[in-house]
Amino acid sequence: MDYAIVPAYNEEKNIYEVVSRLRKLGFKVIVVDDGSKDRTYELAMKAGAVVLRHKVNKGKGEALRTAFRYARKKNLKNIVIIDADLQYLPEEAKNLLKPIKSGEADFVIGFRNWKEVPFRHKIGNFLWRKAFNFLFGVNLRDTNCGFMAFGEKAIKKVKNIHGGYIIENSILADVIKNNLRIKQIPVKVFYHRISKIPRGIKVVLGVLIFILIEGIKYRLSKL
Repeated sequence: MDYAIVPAYNEEKNIYEVVSRLRKLGFKVIVVDDGSKDRTYELAMKAGAVVLRHKVNKGKGEALRTAFRYARKKNLKNIVIIDADLQYLPEEAKNLLKPIKSGEADFVIGFRNWKEVPFRHKIGNFLWRKAFNFLFGVNLRDTNCGFMAFGEKAIKKVKNIHGGYIIENSILADVIKNNLRIKQIPVKVFYHRISKIPRGIKVVLGVLIFILIEGIKYRLSKL
């Protein structure tokens, strides 16, 4: 059985559709309702998902930690993580699992076509990708895509999950530190929300600082 994990906060607009489309593909869907104040919980249940519920909003990082604890407790073998806002296509979830099922990878992360990414997002992603690849000694095409798949070994070993925009980099860093095999798969992306520039600058710097600190610590551990 393939499982899809969907962290969600106030996603009543999209959650029913996301769950339904994943279930049509044969996934058992686990929604982590992160303290939503709207009908996210009700609609996720109605669509047929297993729903893990936070009483208060704790952030996506904590939602994923809840999901991973559940996955380890239930001894799940393969999981895909996809956001609830339809930024990524549920129909591409199976593609991310293929390298894991064929034994080629322990962890798969999507890479976006940069032509589909707004300019305001390209700058931060370029800086993050260059810094991450240099410090961790890898050559990844995208280091901040939220569309990911985990095999059994990755489910058990990836535990260092941070919050905010640092999530993907913290997971990737943990994957590399645990010597897990990584593969990237092209994915479509759709941007529905426009971020404010001042906040964007703060986010870019915050993620970059995390990468620099973790990357330098990783380099020093290899000396």
